[in-house]
Amino acid sequence: MAGVPHGGEKPVFWVGSSKKDYMNFPMPVQRDMGNALGLAQFGRKHPKAKPWKGEGGGVFEIVEDHDGNTYRAVYTVRFAETVYVLHAFQKKSPRGIKTAQGDVELIGKRLKLAQSDYEKRSNHPAGG
Repeated sequence: MAGVPHGGEKPVFWVGSSKKDYMNFPMPVQRDMGNALGLAQFGRKHPKAKPWKGEGGGVFEIVEDHDGNTYRAVYTVRFAETVYVLHAFQKKSPRGIKTAQGDVELIGKRLKLAQSDYEKRSNHPAGG
């Protein structure tokens, strides 16, 4: 990838099953999360986007509640030319706000996959 496309819009890449999972969300959730991802493509942050703890800077989470269910999407803007959606999931924990350990581990693994993919696409190390 030689640079950000005309107009400054970064492409979005979906890691693992994140796009399929996202497409199974209710349409209002997809619309709201899509808006947040659209802002990320132009280097902006949606007001609902909050830092994802545990993976360092540049990783964000969007949380949407719909019909008594909670949906989450975790994405990274850590790479200069690309936005990667790392995970999209419905929170299944019966109590509390803590994210299940399996989801946390999956996000860490997918962030590593995104970094590897970015380095291959851009022909230079991540972070710049």
